[in-house]
Amino acid sequence: MKKDFLLLTVALPSLLIASPSYAVESEIEQRNTNKSTEVISDIPSLNEIELPATNAELLTQESVPIPVNPEETQPETEPDSTDDADITIETIAEPDNLPQSTPTYVIDREEIKKQGAASLADILKRMPGFAINDVGHGADIHTGTYYRGASINQSVFLINGRPINNNVNTYHGGTDLNSIPVEAIERVELYSGTASALFGSSAFGGVVNIITKEGYGKPKFSGSAEFGSLSLNNQQVTYGGSSDKVKYNFSFERSFTDNRYRVPVGAANRDSQGFLFNADTATSTYFGSIGVDLDQKNSLNLDVTKLSSRRGLIYFGFPLQRDRLDHDGLNIGLSWKTRLGNGESSNITTSIGYNQDYFSTYGPTGASFYRRGSLDTQQLTARVDHEWKITSNNKLRWGLDLKNTDLIGDVLSTDPTRITENEKEDRSLLNTALFAVNTWNISDNFLIDLGLRQSFDSQFGNYLNPSVGLRYAVTPMVAVRGSWAGGQRNPGLDQLYVYDTVHGWAPNPDLSPEIGSTWTAGVDVNFSENLIGQFTYFGSSIGDRLGVIAGKWANIGLVDTNGLEAALQFKIATGWSTFLNYTYTDSQIKTGTEKGLQLGLIPYSVLQTGVGYQNSGWQANLYVTYNSGARRSIFANPTDKPTDFAPSFVNLDLSGRIPLTSNLGLTVYLENLLGEQYERVNRIYSPGFTFRLGLSANF
Repeated sequence: MKKDFLLLTVALPSLLIASPSYAVESEIEQRNTNKSTEVISDIPSLNEIELPATNAELLTQESVPIPVNPEETQPETEPDSTDDADITIETIAEPDNLPQSTPTYVIDREEIKKQGAASLADILKRMPGFAINDVGHGADIHTGTYYRGASINQSVFLINGRPINNNVNTYHGGTDLNSIPVEAIERVELYSGTASALFGSSAFGGVVNIITKEGYGKPKFSGSAEFGSLSLNNQQVTYGGSSDKVKYNFSFERSFTDNRYRVPVGAANRDSQGFLFNADTATSTYFGSIGVDLDQKNSLNLDVTKLSSRRGLIYFGFPLQRDRLDHDGLNIGLSWKTRLGNGESSNITTSIGYNQDYFSTYGPTGASFYRRGSLDTQQLTARVDHEWKITSNNKLRWGLDLKNTDLIGDVLSTDPTRITENEKEDRSLLNTALFAVNTWNISDNFLIDLGLRQSFDSQFGNYLNPSVGLRYAVTPMVAVRGSWAGGQRNPGLDQLYVYDTVHGWAPNPDLSPEIGSTWTAGVDVNFSENLIGQFTYFGSSIGDRLGVIAGKWANIGLVDTNGLEAALQFKIATGWSTFLNYTYTDSQIKTGTEKGLQLGLIPYSVLQTGVGYQNSGWQANLYVTYNSGARRSIFANPTDKPTDFAPSFVNLDLSGRIPLTSNLGLTVYLENLLGEQYERVNRIYSPGFTFRLGLSANF
């Protein structure tokens, strides 16, 4: 599989010219921040804001503009009023004060619409570094999500800066990427490097921050309805706006698909009629936010997300997997932002949050017995975050994180061989952390980020994780950067204490934390006004990695990861743009019986590219995906070998929008145009060609 890396290393220079990518880092874009849709405003009355309609750029996947000095941010320029666009961008936001020694990738809501994303997983799969193995719309959550070789629970997921990871680590309790309605998402940001000091030492992969929409201007209603292959139907509605100093936004999304399609002989979970079995999914998600500007220096914001999900678990099971998964979630957050003194030199954000997740798996054991397991977590969080510009060259972001987690695990089986495992566990965990990241601008061209995160954990004691990053602008067109961060991820309360009824995996209270470090080195290049690129070497070394040995959770040893990312964006001409992302990931097992092998389910090479056109409300976007195939992780046939890989594949998707009126459009999504029913991962196959048709409206 390493040959994919060698081939693509040769091919990248030509691809750079033909179809470059997105995601340029912030500092190179500083001189273009006047074009950003994110601006700072001191206007006290929101209903006085007159926001222009701007033509949404195609494939606008780019780094968030983060000025070194927030006071230098300028309002966006007036757009060309002659462009008759029916999609508007109405965003006023304060860019997060993040370390600049590693890039911040962003996908905004217009690109999310073009992609036809139905879940957060759909959004992330087009970002550099991600390998997402979900099959079908809303497929179950444990077929695998990896970022730079790290599993979903080795990254930190946030909503508006608050954690949504729940300290549950087994497959049926992993972070659910269907838990937030897509219609409620303003943008998704991806951080790494010293940002882990700010948001969590467990971010071996990175930090994903989901920023939700806020209401501005006159009240607006938008909605969409889609129908398509695999009995898919999806409805989304949003209502938002502002009145005086109050802003509000409410969203609802309902989705269903049976994911029932023919699969070849030898496929996992293939029923007697030759169809993929037990892969249906139904979700309902609700979101609401209300913000109040108390005065020019203080604002309050409340947001609530509610999820109800019912689905089958396809897993990689042989024989037929019949287990079901119910997931109900609730996330509530209240934040208070205040400016100290005059200007933007000192800002404090205080937030409190409540996160509850209830996972319940149930199904038959053999022909006669029944099993059920539930994980009910309740998490209270509090955070004080102070951004302080000490001098013109010295900027400090520091604060305090508190997180208290309660887990109730309830296990029941009627199988005589498992009755002894029936129990109810009630466990609690308190984690407190002090964090700080100090940025020094040594000169106009050179900066250093230094980070520390000191954690106090009721289960695993005290531990300190340092981080460092630097960035040097060699010329106005070229900047080099690098980062290193230490990390620690503690076992989940379920892995420590709760029996897994589906697999028969036993807990292990003697588990040790995963401890290691991550690093990056990269260069950002502004080739021309229309062509920008970002290239990153990344790596990690994680000891005592968690896994299962002989049916019991254990620390299985050391895994070293090394890889390369290339992300380019090219504006071809007016109305046209293209991007390219390529990621090579070598996650090598260093100890145990699989020493020297690639981690299962992680492909060596993933390439995403696309080209799009937009004019007067018409849109057309073509996306191409290349996947080198991942090593299979579960072997059920006598001829299987631990070195077996799923074959490589190429996938083409086409999306488009046809304006019917100024407020109504027809959307079309054609997926897997080649019609190849490739093996997505571990003998789970894609459905082949599928389509979705819908109507979208704005009033």
